[in-house]
Order: sequence, then C-alpha cells, then structure tokens
Amino acid sequence: MRMMLALGSILLCGCAAQPIDEEPAQKVGIANPASEYCVAQGGEVEIRDGADGQVGYCHLPDGTVVEEWEFFRASQSDQPQ
Repeated sequence: MRMMLALGSILLCGCAAQPIDEEPAQKVGIANPASEYCVAQGGEVEIRDGADGQVGYCHLPDGTVVEEWEFFRASQSDQPQ
C-alpha cells in the first residue's frame, strides 16, 4: 500500500512539473551620448577599467586622446542653458 502511494505521488509530481517556455525579455539599449559624439567626430572609443569603474576615452584622428565625457561637455558649453 505504501509503495503504491509513493509511486502515485511521484507520478503526480512528475506530471505537474512542466517547463514553461518564456521568451527572454528584450533589453532596451540606450547609446552613450559621449561615445556617439566621439564616433561622429571621427574618433574611436576605448573603454578602460580603473579602480573606480570604467572610463571611456576618445582617440581622435589627429592622435589626441581625451576622456569622452570631457570632450562631449566641451562641445556643449557654447549652447544656452
């Protein structure tokens, strides 16, 4: 009797656990405006790992290397706020 009860329980548990097919949620990608500006000016972006996290640098066609946010902010400073 116990054997039948155990087998019945196992059978019911096996039938109840069916995997659910869910599509993974799509991530929304938002471009970094400083990186986009660097590339638009003909530069290439390099990401460096530092003690405080990651920092992006823009390598400009003339050989200048500048931190990308500094480069971006400098381009925005002449616009009214």
